[in-house]
Amino acid sequence: MNSLIIVAGATGDLGGRIVHALRQRGATVRALVRPATDPAKVDHLTQQGVQVQHVDFADPAALTSACAGASCVVSALAGLREVIVDTQTELLHAAVAAGVPRFIPSDFASDYTQQAPGLNRNFDLRREFQARLDQAPIAATSILNGAFAEVLTYSIPLLDFKQQQVGYWEDADWHIDFTTMDDTAAFTAAAALDPATPRFLRIASFQPSPRELVTIAEQAGRGQFALVRLGSRADLAAAIQHARAANPAGEQQLYANWQQMQYMLSMFSVQNQPLDNSRYPDLIWTNLPTFLTA
Repeated sequence: MNSLIIVAGATGDLGGRIVHALRQRGATVRALVRPATDPAKVDHLTQQGVQVQHVDFADPAALTSACAGASCVVSALAGLREVIVDTQTELLHAAVAAGVPRFIPSDFASDYTQQAPGLNRNFDLRREFQARLDQAPIAATSILNGAFAEVLTYSIPLLDFKQQQVGYWEDADWHIDFTTMDDTAAFTAAAALDPATPRFLRIASFQPSPRELVTIAEQAGRGQFALVRLGSRADLAAAIQHARAANPAGEQQLYANWQQMQYMLSMFSVQNQPLDNSRYPDLIWTNLPTFLTA
């Protein structure tokens, strides 16, 4: 079977981890990088045995040539509309023109298919690209991983190390999907090499409730935590609306303050069910106590 996998966004955090996981599985990886990419990042890829292809994503012929011979294109691109919709569309067209049979878009997030349009700006961009992808003559698989578990280390309201509290909206027993970036990358690599993946795959390293998070954080030696209700989901949605109106510059920011709040709302609104964690039995999933201890 052809094991050449194209990765766009390989110099980013998630993209780099996907490249590493693919190489661990013996795949041939071709990373598509822009001409102005930092040479140090390119060197890091070549040292792993990655084929690095400098390409202008606005040049359809060059992009098509760069995709030639691959069995799957994986996008780990990050950005706003000009990236998630426009650049990914150029990449999609090139993959189709090159005869690549499969495409994995940069959909790594909570299950936006369960959430109404208008509630999360970045999910709406994924939804817009999804409409284009589903019309293209290529097999597609979106990997939905909930929230990246690394956000739990950022002292967010859900796990606030400064206030020593676990904050929640609506329901303290609601189970939230978290997947570490390494687990997401490992699963994505396996899926990229799997010719029979379905349209959506849903995963989670762990799914704690806020109430359980208190206990696990304390057992991990992170101190004593109070469980605090911060309001209802409707309260959070209203706060998002006010914050967005007060920060119009955030429309041009990938992680504006109100966009971060939108992610929090999604975490308390949708769940990955059922999970596809067992699809690749060789994967070892990170557990929450170990993650918090580390």
